[in-house]
Amino acid sequence: MIKKTFVRTRSLQDGMRIEQSIKDKTGRVLIHRGTLLDEYMINSMLKMNIAGVYIGEGEEDPEPEEKDDEPKISPKAMETIEKNMTADRSKVQLTESVKKRVEEGIQYLYSNTESEKFTSAANSIADDLMKAIMENDAIAVDVDTLKISDEYTFKHSVDVATMGMIIAKKHGLSDKEIYEVGIAGLLHDVGKSKIPNEILNKPGRLTDEEFTIMKQHALYGYGILREKSDISDSIRMGVLQHHEKINGKGYPLGASADQIDVYARILSVADIYDALVTERPYKKGFSKRDAVEIIMSMTDELDIDAMKSFLGSVILYPVNSIVQLSNNERAKVVANNPECILRPKVVGLTTGKLYNLSEDVSCASIVIL
Repeated sequence: MIKKTFVRTRSLQDGMRIEQSIKDKTGRVLIHRGTLLDEYMINSMLKMNIAGVYIGEGEEDPEPEEKDDEPKISPKAMETIEKNMTADRSKVQLTESVKKRVEEGIQYLYSNTESEKFTSAANSIADDLMKAIMENDAIAVDVDTLKISDEYTFKHSVDVATMGMIIAKKHGLSDKEIYEVGIAGLLHDVGKSKIPNEILNKPGRLTDEEFTIMKQHALYGYGILREKSDISDSIRMGVLQHHEKINGKGYPLGASADQIDVYARILSVADIYDALVTERPYKKGFSKRDAVEIIMSMTDELDIDAMKSFLGSVILYPVNSIVQLSNNERAKVVANNPECILRPKVVGLTTGKLYNLSEDVSCASIVIL
């Protein structure tokens, strides 16, 4: 089993195995994932101002062992599952070729903010995402299926863009507005390209002084986009305001509710959710269930309509997934309720009992762990 550890570049040693690829500004791979590092590679990363990388420890099993905890489904449960199975709402699906184009495109954007091709590159990525949404009339998203990149900033930008577009669709925005929300989501953290690497890639909690600098990324991002005449004001405001809160306690401007653009209201929810569920070197990710409950508790900070659109767009427990119930029974998800995403319809694997968690009052005390 490979264990990933974040190591500062200055602490790297010959023979360490890198668990991420290192690319130049054009997207060309300089060091492939799984490579054993040498002094030349380490010095090259230092010259590129890379603060740290993920290092792998341990070895993968040559042949996967059979798991003893594979779920065993009783005949009665199988019959109940087949009778009640309802496919999930259509989700965003990205092909491997699209994922590759998107990863290369997002890395280009964050490394070439002054390029004449900046806007066309952003449009190209948004085109791919919009096509993925429209091709199968997607109305939901499962972020676990995106997996664009191992690099947090790039993965996070695409997650926020994709979720933002689906939320915008649920919110009733026009196709043009959905598209622009996607671009704003892709670029919402572009100002981080102006943040010193030692702060941006710090593996621990930021000091107050460092966090003050980090909070400037929204202003930096707005400044980058203000120079682009082919970027709309709404996209710029989405980038500038994605950390603002409706109670006026956000940043960088402390804007009040009536001053916050709808793009920013949508992206704020997507940004917080994805940050909560993503594991970082200095924190473990929250479960999707806990992240949703945290979002639901933020009614004084987040726009309630954007929150409702988010809750109606995210699939936490895909149909066919196995869950653990609080009554000690394992169950298979057979149907989701968009109005109550924390409480799907499930079937006990052993008993074959149907638990309609969102509608059956006898299930009120049962939760998914």
